[in-house]
Amino acid sequence: MLLSLSWLRELTPYHGTARELADRLTMLGLEIEEIKNPFESITGVVVGRVLTREAHPDSDHLSCCTVDVGGPGPLPIVCGAANVAAGQLVPVATVGVSLPGGLTIKKSKIRGQVSEGMICSESELGLAEDKSPGIMVLPASCPVGLALPEALGLDTCVLDVSITPNRADCLSVLGIARETAMAYGLPLTLPPVAYAESGPDAAGQVAIAIEDPEQCPVYRAKLLTGVTVGPSPDRIRWRLMAIGQRPISNIVDATNYVLFELGQPLHAFDRQKLAGNVVGVRNARDGEKIITLDGQERLLTSRDLLICDAEKPVALAGVMGGAVSEMEPGSTEVLLECAVFRPGAIRKTARRLSLPSEASYRFERGVDQVGSVYAMNRAVALMLETAGGQALPGVAAAEPRPFLPRGIGFRPARATLLLGETMSEEFCRKTLAGLGCELTDTDPSGAMAVTPPSHRLDLEREADLIEEVGRVYGLDRIAPRLPRVAKALDVVPAESEFGFWARVRAFAVGVGLREAVNYSFVGHSDLDLLCLDPACRVSVANPLTEDQSVMRPMLAPGLLGTVRHNIAQGNANLRLFEVARIFTADAEAESTAREAGRLGLVLHGQRSPEGWPWPKDAIAGYGDIKGLVEALLGHFHLPAAAYARDDSLPWLAPQVAVSVGGKALGVIGQVTPAVADAYHARHPLWLGELDLDALRALAGAVPRGFTALPGFPPVRRDVTLAVPPGVTVGAILEAIAGAGAAIFAEVLLIDAYKPEGDEARRLTFRITYRHPEKTLKDKEVDKVHEALVVAVLARLPVLRP
Repeated sequence: MLLSLSWLRELTPYHGTARELADRLTMLGLEIEEIKNPFESITGVVVGRVLTREAHPDSDHLSCCTVDVGGPGPLPIVCGAANVAAGQLVPVATVGVSLPGGLTIKKSKIRGQVSEGMICSESELGLAEDKSPGIMVLPASCPVGLALPEALGLDTCVLDVSITPNRADCLSVLGIARETAMAYGLPLTLPPVAYAESGPDAAGQVAIAIEDPEQCPVYRAKLLTGVTVGPSPDRIRWRLMAIGQRPISNIVDATNYVLFELGQPLHAFDRQKLAGNVVGVRNARDGEKIITLDGQERLLTSRDLLICDAEKPVALAGVMGGAVSEMEPGSTEVLLECAVFRPGAIRKTARRLSLPSEASYRFERGVDQVGSVYAMNRAVALMLETAGGQALPGVAAAEPRPFLPRGIGFRPARATLLLGETMSEEFCRKTLAGLGCELTDTDPSGAMAVTPPSHRLDLEREADLIEEVGRVYGLDRIAPRLPRVAKALDVVPAESEFGFWARVRAFAVGVGLREAVNYSFVGHSDLDLLCLDPACRVSVANPLTEDQSVMRPMLAPGLLGTVRHNIAQGNANLRLFEVARIFTADAEAESTAREAGRLGLVLHGQRSPEGWPWPKDAIAGYGDIKGLVEALLGHFHLPAAAYARDDSLPWLAPQVAVSVGGKALGVIGQVTPAVADAYHARHPLWLGELDLDALRALAGAVPRGFTALPGFPPVRRDVTLAVPPGVTVGAILEAIAGAGAAIFAEVLLIDAYKPEGDEARRLTFRITYRHPEKTLKDKEVDKVHEALVVAVLARLPVLRP
C-alpha cells in the first residue's frame, strides 16, 4: 500500500523524518519496502511570472514572453498556448530540465526568436491524463522561483508499505496513523464531517433487501440529489495520483479518496438508472451475466454475490460496479453504497474472474463494520463539497447481523511466559489501550477482560493480544536465550522407525546408490508376472488405473518398473534402492492388511561409472549385491550373515536366502531372463529385498560399547588355499576366525582364481595380526600364522597349492 506522509500528518502530528517512521513501522510489523517521490520528474520545474507577452513576428499562433523565474534576469520563452497572458503565474521548465515525457529543455531558436525554457501545461507535467488545452495557470499565492511540487503542496513523500494479510486495519491512512500515534504517543484526529440535509427521509425512498445475512451483515445507502459530475479539485486529483490512482470524476474520486483514507470501499450508483426503489443483495444464478465497469461481460455462478435493483443486477458485490448503473457526466442523483460482505465470498469471486480491485482487496480481508458509518458520511461530505447538490436525511439500511464485540481474557503473566521477557501489567494495559482496546480491572487470578476495537478483526484470542504486546515492546529488544533442558545422560531414548530408516537411507546413499520413490500401488499384471500369490494381495476398491489396482506386496514390481523407465530414457547403468512399506492381506489385522518395512536393492549394467580410470565392461554381479548386504550389516555392527540357496521365488535364479543369527532377513538373486526381458533389461539384473523390521530388531539388540583405538601397528600375512567345490568362503572365514590365535585381528578375501582343468578354486586370504600392548616381531607372527593355517587345513578339506 502506498502511504502519503503529508496525508498521514493530517491525522496525527508526526514531525519526524520519513526514514525514522519507516524504521519504526518496520519494527512494528509494517515493513516499508520503498520511500519515493511520485513527482520527482517535475522537481526541476519552478514557478514563473509572465512579465510580457507579445505576438511572434513570424507566427500567428506563437507568443514571445519574458518570464521571471527568480533568477538573475527574466528568461525569453516562446510559447504556443493561446491562454498565456502577462501577469500570470505559470510552471516553467528551464534549460536542462527533463519532463515526464522524456523531453529535455534546451536553449533554442523558434522561427528566429530565442527561447530559454518552456511554459508547461498540466499534461506535459504529468498532472493530467488528457491533453490540456493550454498552459497551467497557478494560484496567485505561489512564490516565484519556488519548485512547483512545493508551491502546489504536492505529496512528495510516499512510503510503500507491505501489509501482512491479517492486518486489514492497516490498509488505509487511518490504520497506519493509528499505529504511528500509538508508537509515538501522539493524538489521533479524524477529519471533521458536517453537511446539511434536506428533503424526504432516505429510508422511505429506497428499501434494502438482503437475501442471506451471512453474505452481507449490513448494507447502507445514502441518497444525494442535484449533484454536478465533473473533475475533482486539484488537491484531491493530485493526492490520488501520488498514490498511483487515476482521477475519474468528483463523485468517483470521493469514494476512492475515502477508500484509501479510511479503508472502507464504497460505490456510487446513478440512482436514475436503478429500476424501482429497491436495492437487493443476493447470490447470482448459475449462468447469469453482468457487464462490469471495465466493459467485460462476466459469466457468474451461484457463489457470486450481486447487487440488484428491482429488475436486474447492477454490480458485482465487493468487486466491481456494473456498467448499467455507472455515474456519467450528466448524472444528477447518487445512491452511495456502504456495505460489509463476507470475505470468503468476495475472495473467491475476485480470484475466479481474475478481477482484483482495491475494493475486493479490502473486503476479502475484512472491513470495519462499525467504522463504515463514519466512512459513508465522510464520502457524502466530500461529494457535496466537490459536486454540490444536497443529501437526503436518514439512511436506507438493513443490518441483519449487527457487530458484536468479543471479549478476550488476558494475563500479563502469560505474556511474560510466552515472550520470555518481563511484561508488567502497566505496560500491557498502556499498550492494549493504545491499540483501542477496552479493558476491565484485573481479577484475583491475574486476568483481565479485553474487548478489541471493531477495526481489529485479527484479535481473536489471548495469543493475539500477547503478540501485540510483544510487537509494541519490540521483538528486536527481546534477548535470545536458549531454553534450559534438564535431561539425564544415562537415559537414551529408543530409536524411532523414522530415525532407523533415515540411517538406512544415509548408508545407501553413502555406498553410491540412488533412491527410487515409487507408488504404493501396482497392477495385478506385474504381480502375475512375478507369480505372487493372489491370496496375499490387497486390492484397491476404486483404483485410478489398472496399473494401480493393488497395494504392493513386494518392492520388486515398483523397482523393476523404475528399471524399465530408466532404460527407456537411455540410463542403463543402475544402482538403485528403495525404503518403503509393503502391504499383504491379513484377515486377523484390524484393517485386513499388514504393513511391513522393506529395503529394495537393484543393480543393472556396469559395476563402475563410465570413463577413465574405471575398468571397462565390468558388469555388476552376485558379488556386488552380496557385498551391499555385507556392508549394510557391518554398518549396523551385526554379525556376518548366512547365505543359503533358495527357490521360493520362481522369478529369481539363482536365489539366495539371507539370515542373521538364524533369523530370516531377506533374499538376493538374479531376475530370470524371461522376467528381465519384460522390463527391457540389457544385462543381468540383480535384485535384493530385505526385511527392515527384522534388521531394526537385530540392530537394536547390539550392545553399545567402546573399544580403544589400536596403539601398535598391525602385521599382515597372505595365504592361498586350493578350495574344492562345496566348500564356501564363509566356512573358511569362520575356520580362520575360530582357530583361536591370540593375536588374530581380522581376515579378508583378496583374490579368487580358478585354473583351467582343475575344479578347485584358488582363494587368497589376507590375515591381520595385532598385539594390544606391544609391537609384534616377524618370528612371533610366523609361528602363530603357521599354526593357524594348519588348524584350518585340519578342519576343512582344503590344501595349500
